[in-house]
Amino acid sequence: MSVVGEERDLLRFLTAGSVDDGKSTLIGRLLYESNGIYEDQLSSVRKASSAKNVELDLSLLPDGLRAEREQGITIDVAYRYFASPRRKFIIADTPGHEQYTRNMATGASTAEVALILVDARKGVLNQTRRHTLIAWLLGIRRMIVVINKMDLVDYDDKVFHAIRDEFAQFTAQLRGTEFEFIPLSALNGENVIRCNGGIPWYQGPTLLERLETIPTTPELNQHFRFAVQTVIRPDQDFRGYAGQVGSGRVKLGQEVVALPSGQRTTVKEIFLYDRSLPEAFPPQSVVLTTTDHIDLGRGDMLVAPDQMPTVSTKISANLIWMSQSPLRRDARYLIKHTTKVLCGRISRLNHKIDINTLGRVEADSLQFNEIGEVQIDLHNPIFCDPYERNRTTGSFIVIDPLTNDTVAAGMIVEAAPLLAGEGLDESSAGSRVTQQQGLTVWFTGLSGAGKTTICRAVATELLAHGLQVEVIDGDIIRNHLCKDLGFSKQDRDENIRRIAFVSQLLTRNGAIVLVSAISPYRAGRDAARRSIGSFMEVYVSTPLSVCEVRDPKELYRKARSGKIHGFTGIDDPYEPPLAAEIVCNTDQESTRESSSKVVSAVLQYLSAKDSSA
Repeated sequence: MSVVGEERDLLRFLTAGSVDDGKSTLIGRLLYESNGIYEDQLSSVRKASSAKNVELDLSLLPDGLRAEREQGITIDVAYRYFASPRRKFIIADTPGHEQYTRNMATGASTAEVALILVDARKGVLNQTRRHTLIAWLLGIRRMIVVINKMDLVDYDDKVFHAIRDEFAQFTAQLRGTEFEFIPLSALNGENVIRCNGGIPWYQGPTLLERLETIPTTPELNQHFRFAVQTVIRPDQDFRGYAGQVGSGRVKLGQEVVALPSGQRTTVKEIFLYDRSLPEAFPPQSVVLTTTDHIDLGRGDMLVAPDQMPTVSTKISANLIWMSQSPLRRDARYLIKHTTKVLCGRISRLNHKIDINTLGRVEADSLQFNEIGEVQIDLHNPIFCDPYERNRTTGSFIVIDPLTNDTVAAGMIVEAAPLLAGEGLDESSAGSRVTQQQGLTVWFTGLSGAGKTTICRAVATELLAHGLQVEVIDGDIIRNHLCKDLGFSKQDRDENIRRIAFVSQLLTRNGAIVLVSAISPYRAGRDAARRSIGSFMEVYVSTPLSVCEVRDPKELYRKARSGKIHGFTGIDDPYEPPLAAEIVCNTDQESTRESSSKVVSAVLQYLSAKDSSA
């Protein structure tokens, strides 16, 4: 049935499930029978199929990467377009292997419907459960459970009903979700686009018929959210705010509120490239101008005045942990929310989720592919909504500041509003530091004083301010650049000289260099100061008795027993700074208190340099 004279709407859906459930073959069948394949693509697939001694392997149609074809697996998210007479479709073909769960989460983040494939011979597997849970956490409330390969079980209705019952029992706790079950054979084409009579006991629609009739859920009815990406200032007379419409509509003359200032203004112009528009909507990237000149920058937001987002520094969120390194409670991570990057600390792990029962399990950490609910404390406020209400302002990613790896995807469950009187501090209200000159921040102190811990916390916060930060850790340098050095006074002096030389090069090129090294001799540190120039000394002052109790590497114990000789603080001197710019007493103050002093000093230093430039 053709829709004549009407614009066909668009449905985004993803395919997910365990390995070898037939996702690629199913998508290949949809593309092939809907004429969604170019002739050169089809010719290439026929050639690849002949090498496998088959006429046409439909699974090769969506698997465009050579590595995928050679291994017979899908390892990335492949977005495919096709159309029927009634609707247009974009498919996110997601991988089934556990190590690529992050790719599945990426595909689910923009989909409205999930096709969860189940191999009729294998039933519901762990990866099937995991993908279903992730799709639900990412806000998909319509799922079609495709029970594939029914031809391999002789189209037995008992197999279909057994899988349907098991799946329904597993998903009973996934509130507000519509599940439908469709039996088919992607290989034979049975019940994909048309019913060929192979499943007489099934009276429901074919897969394509159901995809054509599922209601779409446009984001236009949501409240207006526009995160500023950059400010456009080609001359003194024009000030435009560039970004993507996250949700809702914006029209000429519409009143909006600028966050964090709270100032109200009116939209004056809307530009898409070189065209002026009467309105804009998701996912258009546009430039807005307002009737009033407002001090907005990257990470700030324009919103609808009648439905404001929550301004919060404390959020509860579901996390999908994507890193081989486990979650570290109380460690500082970078949080990227809309266009804003800020520092966050995972202060509590409320629970993790058992993917087999969907029950809550107590845990101290999250491992690779595990899912849990956490509380995150942010060093600056964000403007957010619960994920169920708004995917754009309710989602974020977690980044390891040292490796720059994305370690988790997060969905906000609840945000605690700022209390009356808390307000927005200067840094959160848009203070913008322009880094024009580098600086070396040198952390010195005894082993176990807390230098590395504070250094990493400072690095995370400075990265959140958009600064170029490099960390030089004394232990790492010892394993690489200074691997040939021992621990005599001469070798220790040479160790510091090399660190200072590298720091001077980085500082000269505009980096904020954070050095964490015992550096026991005052003369060596003073020489580093003279050679580098832009230098700030941080004395991590911790009593020897406290360091010995901490003893994270058991070095003090070995030194006391005579297994290590010339150890700083035991049988080799440590010379404290006489006039360090900053002193951190880690036996009396928290890591956050210590790091805040350093960050504040660095930002003040850079601001002073900006003012004098």
